[in-house]
Amino acid sequence: MRELNEPKTITDAVFAAVADHSRPLLTFYDDSTGERTELSGATLGNWAAKTANYLVDEIGVVAGDVVAVDLPEHWQTAGILLGALWAGAEVHFDTTDDAMVLFTSRDRLDGHPDVEEVVVASLDPFALPLRDLPPGVGDYGSVVRVHGDQYSSRHPASATLEGTPIGEVLDDARAIAERDGIGPGTRVVSTRPWPTADRVIAHLLTPFLVGGSLVHVSAASPERVAAIAEMEKATLVLS
Repeated sequence: MRELNEPKTITDAVFAAVADHSRPLLTFYDDSTGERTELSGATLGNWAAKTANYLVDEIGVVAGDVVAVDLPEHWQTAGILLGALWAGAEVHFDTTDDAMVLFTSRDRLDGHPDVEEVVVASLDPFALPLRDLPPGVGDYGSVVRVHGDQYSSRHPASATLEGTPIGEVLDDARAIAERDGIGPGTRVVSTRPWPTADRVIAHLLTPFLVGGSLVHVSAASPERVAAIAEMEKATLVLS
């Protein structure tokens, strides 16, 4: 039985932990492209809500349905993951079997020839649409933009990341936060990747779930990471 104080979804727990939704929650750097994108709790919440509304209203996702994600670390990936979890979906990373929809990038599209419903994330800093996608393939920014930027969980999630129960995710996040010294208000600069369920919990969700914020840095030298940490007024650097 679900505990009375247990949130319906991981995404509910994430945004319940945010003390000030106007402050930065996720800042994304990609030094290979020069991108720096900063999302407040409100802005990230809007993208997650649009994604959840799209999944529920257009795709027909209900609690326990599988949503597949094959994307690199990016702020759009975070919005997709939080939106899928908010919709009550079970998110898979290594397989598209039984997936109602797959989110991927243009360069990974050919690796999923048998998936019927595919959405490609542009990974553009401003979520600008991609051109010349194959017929039947949706552009993430375009398909979710028309949906509402508020969402309320309709049913408790039966599973979250590759079948992990919500209580287990929350327990793991608390243990990781204690181990790494992450607490309320901690601003974490991290280069740690999140391509799998356990790493999404450890390297993306944990700072959010305990009331901290995350600055994720890709393709940067140690010296550059140190400079970003100073500029972002980080209280913790993880690499």
